[in-house]
Amino acid sequence: MTRTPLPPSRPGGARGLATRVVLGALRASLLVSPRPAVLLVRRQFAAGVVDRTARLDALAPADVTAVLDEPYGPHPDEVLDVFHPAGAAGALPTVVWTHGGAFVGGTKDELRGWFRLLASHGFTVVAPRYTRAPEARYPTPVRQVLAALAHVQEHADRFHVEPSRLVLAGDSAGAQISAQVATLVTVPSYARDLGVEPTVDAAQVRGTVLCCGVFDLAQISRTSPLRDVLRACGWAYSGNRHFEDDERFLSTMSVGRHVTAAFPSTFVTVGNADPLRVQSQTLATTLERHGVDVETLFFPADHEPALPHEYQFEADTADGVAALDRIVRFVRRCTA
Repeated sequence: MTRTPLPPSRPGGARGLATRVVLGALRASLLVSPRPAVLLVRRQFAAGVVDRTARLDALAPADVTAVLDEPYGPHPDEVLDVFHPAGAAGALPTVVWTHGGAFVGGTKDELRGWFRLLASHGFTVVAPRYTRAPEARYPTPVRQVLAALAHVQEHADRFHVEPSRLVLAGDSAGAQISAQVATLVTVPSYARDLGVEPTVDAAQVRGTVLCCGVFDLAQISRTSPLRDVLRACGWAYSGNRHFEDDERFLSTMSVGRHVTAAFPSTFVTVGNADPLRVQSQTLATTLERHGVDVETLFFPADHEPALPHEYQFEADTADGVAALDRIVRFVRRCTA
């Protein structure tokens, strides 16, 4: 998310009235189906990243080789991108980045410029597409990321992937998916409970990079500006209108309830103006309590400029540059 995916209301005027009518209609639609709200979220995501995508593409270095839309499975959505420095010789530490979008929106394509930036620092970057809700339900994206991991290991030489030096990464919903994959890889009983077969061993996953994630839907405040959006997305992803009462869904999705000391070294960041910032802070605290090696990039509440959701992709700003630098240093450290 780059912004709250609902238009801001205004106290008066025709536009303010129209906004209230739209919001009222969306809330009413949640009594019947999540699809109207999901479609609006997707449109808002697509519109909100046009400028950012263009700026990232303009910043992307030319000396990075890309393999785009490589199939990793039979479904049309099961394709991935691979980026590595041009002329790379041999295997490189590999970052597998799962994009965000509240489980219903977003694409890997809009981040290709940023992936090139990351790869230019001496990594292979793999970016899988997954099937978004409501076209697919939980935990389909988890299984698809695992299938992508199997594919890149099978073609490791061609992609310059080092299977023994993997970092699972993601933003927003993608951070949750990546954290969930890391959890099921390191906690066999959790994988069995979820009914998912890992395609990598715990020793292969050297770290996780988790940016602006949503890690526990049960902890979303009822006063959050994202409340209605996340209700729609949770319904679409779970297939259950009353997912907030579905303890199995909430529990298995909430990785903080299942992590152990075996969880990989982790870097966590979130902006000070992100409505989901408590989610990242809570997960970092939970991991530290288990003795996990954790690095954080958090900001004081009065930090200026205020940093919104997904601030780290603003790669032409001082804070975006700082985030990329910290991510690069973390990946180098944990894959050394």
